[in-house]
Amino acid sequence: MKRKAIASYFFAAAGIFVIWQIVALLTHIPMIPSPILVLETLIDIFLSDIAIHAGYSFLRIIAGLLLAVVIGYPLGIMMGYFKKCDRFLSPFVYLTYPIPKISLLPIIMLILGVGESAKILMIFLIIVFQVVIAVRDGIREIPKETFFPLISLGASFKHFFFYVLWPATLPKFLTAIRVAMATAISVLFFTETFGTTYGMGYFIMDAWLRVNYLEMYAGIVALSYIGLIIFCFIDFLETLSCRWQKRR
Repeated sequence: MKRKAIASYFFAAAGIFVIWQIVALLTHIPMIPSPILVLETLIDIFLSDIAIHAGYSFLRIIAGLLLAVVIGYPLGIMMGYFKKCDRFLSPFVYLTYPIPKISLLPIIMLILGVGESAKILMIFLIIVFQVVIAVRDGIREIPKETFFPLISLGASFKHFFFYVLWPATLPKFLTAIRVAMATAISVLFFTETFGTTYGMGYFIMDAWLRVNYLEMYAGIVALSYIGLIIFCFIDFLETLSCRWQKRR
């Protein structure tokens, strides 16, 4: 990560910290504790409590993300490149994509229970549709003239994929993951309040029920760090793999 990017994150965090401190001083109520006390609590209980819960949440997010990529990316390629495949699969995607995924949680829990499978499946459902549509639309935007040189050379689908489809769809693919990730983390928080004793959702709600506001806010800060790590990693992948894109 460039120094300017690191500096921008530092100033953003400092700005939030200052605003939070001002609000805490003005309100002076237990429900809005000082960020200094929250950070002290986060440091004190990180290794003993938060690290374990954060690890569970992070692994669930990664598992759902990998499953969505493994299934969604090939489907997007097929729908974008093969017209017959798109005509067959598009109705299924358009009929199921608008359904709020959180509304499917009771059905998923009835079928899979309240264990890890249900939580990972919820993350998968949130991400996979955006991946499919982004990859398909990325292929549709490729000018037909781009394929002509490879066709004249007798290229196979493998050559089309590596030299045209993959570079053309990668930016939209990473953007789709970035957009879907925020919703996935939010839904994961909700699912972790059911049938588990591990995860940031459980930790935050447990602290809230115990009226331990310092631990509750420490959990929220830790959850934001998880999201920050994932977003920074996606940005790193984009910088590494999409070098032809000039970023301002």
